[in-house]
Amino acid sequence: MKLEVDGKAVFAYTAAHRFGAEKPTVVFIHGAGLDHSSFGLQSRYFGYHGRNVLAVDLPGHGHSGGPPIPSVEGMAQWVFALLEILHIGEAGIVGHSMGSLVALECASKQPQRIERIALIGMAHPMKVGAEFLEAAKRDDYAAFDMHTVWGHAAQAPLGRDANPGMWTYGDTQARLERLAPGVLYNDLKACNDYVFSGEVSCPALFVLGQRDVMTPPRNALDLTKKLKQAKTILVPSSGHTLMTEAPDATLDALIEFFA
Repeated sequence: MKLEVDGKAVFAYTAAHRFGAEKPTVVFIHGAGLDHSSFGLQSRYFGYHGRNVLAVDLPGHGHSGGPPIPSVEGMAQWVFALLEILHIGEAGIVGHSMGSLVALECASKQPQRIERIALIGMAHPMKVGAEFLEAAKRDDYAAFDMHTVWGHAAQAPLGRDANPGMWTYGDTQARLERLAPGVLYNDLKACNDYVFSGEVSCPALFVLGQRDVMTPPRNALDLTKKLKQAKTILVPSSGHTLMTEAPDATLDALIEFFA
């Protein structure tokens, strides 16, 4: 689906299904430097099983025009603007990494609009290492390498990919290489700067990778205790990018949560 938000071109994957006001809606929000294709298996499933799917490219990512939005709060406002344009009164949100912060902010700021949130690869605070930030600020390719290696469990590049026909590291790096200068730094700084201070009353699902070195599960513990209706699923085999490292386990968790 191609549309405009704030005068800028926006792309959202809809699983090639008609968008209907009578169907419940799930919005998928990608992580730093990535795009809608991060959720290939998961978004396609929900589109083929009776839901509106909006797997968005945030501004400056994928097929959406820039510039990127410099804060998590601004990204949340952009999501609400998108929902307004499509006349969606209520939606569920699935967010990965930076996208999970956006989902959290949306649920806090307009709780009447958010049915439930699934937070994949979540941590709060989501602090980013100084070397990683600095490399991204310089648009040094080393930042892409850090993103790729730290974003997966150590065994991810060994053996066959969990998604047929895909290359775990190459797929991530290809997405990052398509970014305009400064976009990855924009995203990492937004994650690093974000502080959640609100409340969330809707159901929340944490899907965390036990081998995640970028956002270790322990860094989500305080937040899981703070949210009133939180459930956590720990995936033993996965690192940070659960949608591609453990696609079936991640999808099963989402199916149960949105049932």
